[in-house]
Formats: sequence, C-alpha cells, structure tokens
Amino acid sequence: MKSQDRTQMNRVSIWVIFFSFFLILHMTNSVEDEVKNSLIDFLSKLSNNNVDPGLNLLWNSTTDPCKDQWPGVFCDSRNASVTKLLLSTLNLNGSLDITSLCNTESLAASLNVLALDGNSIGGGIPAEISNCRQLTRLHLSGNQLSGSLPSSLAMLGNLKRLDISNNNFSGELPELSRISGLTMLLAQNNHLSGKIPKFDFSNFDVFNVSDNNFSGLIPDVGGRFSESSFLGNPELCGDPSPKNCSSLPQEADDKPKSPSTSKILMYSGYIVVALVCLGLIVFKLCKRKAREEEVDAKIKVVEVDDRIRRHGIISNEYKSGVSRSENMDTSYESTLVSSSLIVLESPVVNGLKFEDLLSAPAELLGRGKHGTLYKIIFENGMNLVVKRIKDWIISSNEFKQRMQRMDQVKHPNVLHALGYYCSKEEKLLVYEYQENGSLFRLLHGTHTSQKFDWANRLSVAASIAEALAFMHQELKEDGIAHGNLKSSNILLNGNMEPRISEYGLMVMDTQNGSSLPDSARTNNAFRAFKGDIYGLGVILLELLTGKLVQNNGVDLADWVLSVIREEWTVEVFDRSLISEGASEERMVNLLQVGIKCVNQTPDARPSINQVVVMINTIKDEEERSISFDV
Repeated sequence: MKSQDRTQMNRVSIWVIFFSFFLILHMTNSVEDEVKNSLIDFLSKLSNNNVDPGLNLLWNSTTDPCKDQWPGVFCDSRNASVTKLLLSTLNLNGSLDITSLCNTESLAASLNVLALDGNSIGGGIPAEISNCRQLTRLHLSGNQLSGSLPSSLAMLGNLKRLDISNNNFSGELPELSRISGLTMLLAQNNHLSGKIPKFDFSNFDVFNVSDNNFSGLIPDVGGRFSESSFLGNPELCGDPSPKNCSSLPQEADDKPKSPSTSKILMYSGYIVVALVCLGLIVFKLCKRKAREEEVDAKIKVVEVDDRIRRHGIISNEYKSGVSRSENMDTSYESTLVSSSLIVLESPVVNGLKFEDLLSAPAELLGRGKHGTLYKIIFENGMNLVVKRIKDWIISSNEFKQRMQRMDQVKHPNVLHALGYYCSKEEKLLVYEYQENGSLFRLLHGTHTSQKFDWANRLSVAASIAEALAFMHQELKEDGIAHGNLKSSNILLNGNMEPRISEYGLMVMDTQNGSSLPDSARTNNAFRAFKGDIYGLGVILLELLTGKLVQNNGVDLADWVLSVIREEWTVEVFDRSLISEGASEERMVNLLQVGIKCVNQTPDARPSINQVVVMINTIKDEEERSISFDV
C-alpha cells in the first residue's frame, strides 16, 4: 500500500514539475511576443504603415528578432534581448513611435543604442523616451523632427551621445547638463532658442549648437571648443564668440520695464551712426577691386623679402639631392618672393614669420606620391612640419577658400593646418609636429617598442571613426572628404592620441572641379565620402591583423576575405592580440565592421555614423568587461 502511495505521489510531482515548466515557457513566449510586436509596431509607424518592397526588413511575428537576425536589430551575446536598433538612411518617412518601444518593459531595460539618422521621420520626440533608461546613444540627425524637446530627455542618466542635428526642433534645450556622462551633443541646424545649459565641457569630445537661435552668454568651455561650435546664433556672446557680453541685460523683473526716452534716443543715435558707417564701407568696397588674396578676420598675411632666397626649405631641396635647372630655381624663388604665407592664428605659431620658417633648419622626413614632408626645427625648441604639395590641379583662390573652410572646422582628433602658402607653382602647408609618428609606424615599424594592446587599438579605432564622422557632418555640403585616409596619415601626439592628418587635400579630381556639371560633382563627392569609409575599413583590418595593406602584391582586404571564406577567422588576428588574451568575440565584431566598410560596392558600405555606433558599442562592451573583471 505504501508503495502504491509513493508511486502516486511521484506521478503527481512529475505532473507539477511539467506543468510549472509549461507555465514558465508560456510566460517567456509571452514576453518575447510582446517585444516582437513592439518592434513591428515601431517600424510600422516609422515607415508610415507602408514599407516599400525594396525596404522590406522582414520583421514579422513568426520569426525571432535575435535568432533570425532581423536586419537593423542587434542582440546581446546570449540572443536573449535586443540591445541596438540601427535603422539609418532607410528612407523612413513616418513618425517616431517611442511609446511602442519604451513602454515595453523588457525592451526598454535592454535597449542601449537607437540610430535613425538620415531618414525623413517627422513629428516630435514623445516624453516616454525616458522609459528607455538604458540608452547610451541616441542618433536622430538628418530627419524632419520638430516641436520642443521633452524635458524627460534629461532623465536618460546613461546617455553618452546625443545627435539631434539637422532637424526642425524649437524651444529650449532640456537640462541635459544633469546627465553626467554625456560626451557628445550635436544640435546644429535646428531652431532651438534660450540659453545654453552650463555643461561640464571637460567631459565632451564633440559639441556643436551652431545655426540655431540661442542667446545670452556662452558657458565656460575651458578652451575645448572653437567659435565654429556656436556660429549662426546672432544673440550669443562671450568666449569663444567674438561678440562682447559687456552690455548683457540684467535679469528681468516680473514685469518688463519700458525703455526710457534717453535710452531710445541713445539707441537711435547708435543706429544712425551704424548706418552712416555702413554706407561709407559699402561706398569704399564698391570703388575697390576685389583682392585676390583676401582673407577673413582670423588670418594675417606676412610679406616675404628677398633674404629667404638662399635659405631654409629651398636650400634643403639641394641638400636632399633634388636636381633642378637654373630656370626652375629662378622661377621658384621669384614666386616665393612675390607671394606670402598665410598664418592661421594659433598660439603655437604666434609671431612666426615666413622668412623664419624658410630660413630655419629643415629635415627631410620623406617623399610620397603627392608631395614632400619636412620637419622644421627652431632655436626655441618648437618643431613644425611643412608639406609641399605637388600635382594638385586647383586654383589659388579655390585652395585658399578650402583652407579657410577647413580652419572653421576643428576636432581634437584631426590635425589642422597652422598656416599655408599658395602660388601657381607651389603649395605649402604648415602643421604642428607630432612626436610619436604615425599609426603605420606603430603597427609595422621594426624598431618600435611601444606596447599596442587590444584596448588601445579599439580606442584608436573609435577616435578615428568619431573624428571622421564629425568632419563628414561638417563638410558634407562642401563636398570635402579626406580623400586619402590610411594609417600613415593617422599621427599620434604626445599622449598617443590619434590625429587624422592631411584632411581634404586629395579630393579634387584631376580635372578642374568647378568645370564639371553639378551631377558629376555630386557623384565625385559621394565617391570620396564612401572612399573614406573604405579607407577606415582598411585601417580597422590593419589594427586587427597587424599586417601591411600591400604585402608582396597581396591586398590586405582580399587576404582577410579569403581566410574568412575558409572559416579560419581566428587566423587573421595579430598574434600579439591573441597572446594577450583579447576577447575573440569583440575582435570578430570589429572585423565584421571592417569587412562591411571595404565592400567593393560603395552603396553597400555603412554610413560613417553607423560605423561609429558599431565601434563604440564594441568599445563599451570591452570597458564593461574590464570593470567586471576588476
């Protein structure tokens, strides 16, 4: 009898366990269905309930977002939760249904990247955005979003990068200064107004609020950002803007006071004087011929005298063994004398004259396809680099305009020119000397003793990508890409931080760019920007493999693809990375980014913003892994 009771109890226990397992499984499926339905609703609203057949992302409730790898959806390593939505440049023209996304608890708790830039999404940002509390990156640039920014944005405590540029937002910025970890804010080309919050600018890598309607005193940026980050806001004043804030109005009372009669008369007098001065200036400008060497208020011209004819870079050409006919030598010297060096204002070259530059000892650093590079050594210990450019078919005026435009766009990881010289026969550029050489030398040099581990390589990759994204964003309408991005053009400063050099010097076609039709120029610019993506992809492959781009006639990208086709993925990685125990998963993830960038079809390559998001996601995972190990 007891044996029968025990048997019955065992049967009951088995049924209880089975039933409990069924309930748990059912609950899990319910959660998964909720996430899938939320994502499908989100995409439906983004696409205006009518996804173009060519844009069919194949999101449906019969498949799994993670296991079936929905396009644009990225999950954690266990394929258990959605962590990223990358839906940039997909011609989406609906609305931003944040409610579907962020009111789904399990999805809101895992999603850390949302990238929708480069579409035509309209409407505003709902306040429910704050429910997606794990967001670290929110990229919404290049859409048609409008209305005020919700104050709940400031509740995204984990947010690091926010890009709302090139939209139609209005009203004031929320108190984003409450987000202590924010390192990037791009809000240019909107209709935002009010005062700029008092951010801790020491945390920022990238900041731009230009072309809005901000007013009042610019907060203290600690010298980290130039005037270009604030241009196009007529009512802004204070450093780094040239507009003086000495006459800032006092804080307003509850009721605005009417201006006194004396103030009205005073302001009227100012206006009359200003109009008279303006009339005189216009009159003089009309009488004056346009000067070919006109420069803006930020540059100064230093005339060259005959004393430089026998010194400096000229004589070093002879020391370096470069032969030249008497006619060429005479022509070159006379050209130098008849023109002048334009020195862009910088504390590094404050007071430097062109004759000082050319008469100082010069060390030949190397010759390349596009010119010659010299290191200029001064008695006061200052070192500069001069690049002599050859075979660039561009007029002096175009060259000057390009250099002025480049001087307006500055990023800490892009090496900008300190000065330049231009004539019909000669073009010189002056840079600050970078003491740690190039990324190429660090990776491939035979005498380097510098340790270059996985974390540093990943950091360099992220910095290069972010700087390139910034330059592309700022110079897209000008059609100025880098044009020659490679590891030898990535220089390292004293802190081993990368700086992209020679930006925008090799973009012009061998034909005169201005003589091409608009469609051809647009196509050239598109190819140039996509060419930068390819160059960045090759650099990523160099960082991962430690191999030369060309080795005994074998192209690095082709070699990597051939190894992967044979399913020997681990074989591509630098042995030093393997020996240090670098994460194979994250190296493979970065390898996939590099392979996407070197796609032979330019249209198939990701946008630079997508590349930035992918690399920074890998970097964040690496940092979390390190902190967890500690």
